[in-house]
Amino acid sequence: MGKKARFSIIGGGFRTQAFLRIAKELPERFEVSGLVVRDPDKGQFIEQEWNVHTYRTLEELLEKEQQDFVVVSVARTVCPDFLFELAERGIPALTETPPAQDVEGLLRLHELTLSGARIQVAEQYHDQPLHAARQAFVESGRLGTISEAYVSTAHDYHGMNLMRKLLGAGYGQVKIRAMRHETPLMGGPTRSGPPTEETLIQSKRELAWLEFEDGKLGVYDFCNDQYRSWVRSNLVSVRGERGEIVDQRINVLADYATPQYLDFKRINKGENGNLEGYFLQGIMAGDQWMYHNPFVGSRLNDDEIAIATCLARMAEYAAGGPSSYGLREASQDQYLGLMIQQAIASGGVVTTDVQPWAIID
Repeated sequence: MGKKARFSIIGGGFRTQAFLRIAKELPERFEVSGLVVRDPDKGQFIEQEWNVHTYRTLEELLEKEQQDFVVVSVARTVCPDFLFELAERGIPALTETPPAQDVEGLLRLHELTLSGARIQVAEQYHDQPLHAARQAFVESGRLGTISEAYVSTAHDYHGMNLMRKLLGAGYGQVKIRAMRHETPLMGGPTRSGPPTEETLIQSKRELAWLEFEDGKLGVYDFCNDQYRSWVRSNLVSVRGERGEIVDQRINVLADYATPQYLDFKRINKGENGNLEGYFLQGIMAGDQWMYHNPFVGSRLNDDEIAIATCLARMAEYAAGGPSSYGLREASQDQYLGLMIQQAIASGGVVTTDVQPWAIID
């Protein structure tokens, strides 16, 4: 298992809670070494709730705490400022998504990495178990060359990340057409919990058609209430010349005359009389494992497993290991998300530019 990773956190908002829960559930893997929380009342609440120390400034935290890296979990408007501060001190940073709110901010951060800043981005969606299982099946080659991906499961840069990975798309030009459509929808759960009364809201659905340079097609489809709605489903499909994945179903050819019909099957312990605990072991397709839970035995949901995977990879990176999802990839995904918004606003075709982070010296 290696050395326990010690990390500090800048920020005390909603996403910070996930990092704290993971460290509490996996004390043999992670330890939170202080937080920067500017609001004294919020800081006091977090100290009592999670038994950790909080500080009002980054300087105070760095003076009192030791860490392998710092998680930056603040609004995108101020995130780059903290990344610059940490880079000046030579401290590796794992930043929340997106790393900057606009192209200018992304370019500033690109310049920062050229000077040696060690930054990774906590993009967790591709590490969620089902998404990771789909990606593993795609990479097995059984679908053949991938030509199309439809992603309706995550917004903006998250959706672009999943789409680019499924398609194997790089950093070239993309032609984008997009639109927004509003429809009434019954209000559902929010971050605060289930609905307390019946309400009718306007749901904004965004659809985009992305034509990549190599002829591959990506279709983005997301409505702003999809994450928590009880009546709006997620859907991902990916197509190659030998088969397709449609959500949790696989239709694939064993040879030109032999179709196979498989499902992604979750293997959970603790069900049907099993006494090994209650946790996800992994996901299979037919008789092959497509995904193994790296935190077997822990009571983490799928999103927490993915975030814990980000933390584990960041610990390896901070110790001198390889990059897993750095600013280069994160910037491209955020850039495409921004260009979709531009296409919606203009009503026309937007053609992206090849950005400086696409160039490898």
